[in-house]
Amino acid sequence: MSALRKVAASLVVPGPAGVAIRDRLRVSESDAAVLAEVGMFLGSLAAGDLAERSRQGLVHDAASWAVRKRALTGRSSARWAGSITKATHDQWALARRGQATHLAWLHRQIARIEARLARPLGARADKREGLARGYATRSERHAKSRRLHGLKDRLVVVEAARAAGRVHVVRGGKRLANARHHLEAAGLEAAAWRERWRAERMFLSADGESGKRFGNETIRVTDTGQISVKFPAPLSHLANAPRTAATSSTRRWRSGTGGRSGVTGSPRTGRWPTASTTTPHVAAGM
Repeated sequence: MSALRKVAASLVVPGPAGVAIRDRLRVSESDAAVLAEVGMFLGSLAAGDLAERSRQGLVHDAASWAVRKRALTGRSSARWAGSITKATHDQWALARRGQATHLAWLHRQIARIEARLARPLGARADKREGLARGYATRSERHAKSRRLHGLKDRLVVVEAARAAGRVHVVRGGKRLANARHHLEAAGLEAAAWRERWRAERMFLSADGESGKRFGNETIRVTDTGQISVKFPAPLSHLANAPRTAATSSTRRWRSGTGGRSGVTGSPRTGRWPTASTTTPHVAAGM
C-alpha cells in the first residue's frame, strides 16, 4: 500500500497592497487639444530618450542615466525628465525580458525538432526511455528540417543582439506599425491610422511621490475628482487654469488619492487617468 501524501503547510494570502481607480476625463475641445499637444511634445522627448537608451545597450549606469535626465530637464522640467527616463528604463527592461523569453523559446523549439529528427520515420514515442516520436512522413520531416535551419539562423541573430545589449522597441506598438502596410486588412483608413499612431506615441504620465498630497507636483488628482497638470516649460504658455475638472465619483477619488499615489493620463480618445494608493498591510489571520 502506497504511503499517504503529506499535507503541505497552509498558504496565507496577504491582503491587497493597493487600489487602482480608473475614470474618464471629460474636457472641452480646447483642453483636449492642449493635452494632445503636451502629450505629443513629451512623446517626442520620450522617443529620443528611448533611442539614446537603446544605443547605450549594456553600457549603462547611474551616471549615464543622470546625463539623460539633465538633458531632458532643460527641455521640460526635472519631474517630467524623471518620469520619462523611468518609463524609458522600464520599456527597455521589458524588451530585454521579452528578448530572453524569445531566446528560451528558440532553444526549446530547436531541441524539440532535433529530438524528433533523430528518430526514424513513424517511430513511436517511448516515455520510459525519454524518446520523442518520429515524424509521420518524409515531407513533414523535410519541412521540419528546413524550419530547424531557419530557427538556428534566427537564434544566432538573437544571441548576438542580446550579447550586444540591442533590443527592438517600437513606441506605438509593432502591431500598429505593421498595420500601416495593411490598412485594408486592418479595417483602417490612412487618416484613422495616423490618428491612432499619434495617440499611441504620446506621453503624459507621472509616478506618485511619497508625502505628496493628491499624487505629485506634476499630475494631481484632488479628492473632488479634479485634475491639474503642470506643463513643461516650453509649453507653459498653454496653461489656462490651475485645474481641469473631471467627471468622476467623489467618494472613489477621495478614498483613492489620499495616500501615496501614482497618476497616469493618456490624451487619447476615451482618456483614462489612473490613480493608485498604497494601503497599510494587514496580516491575514488563520
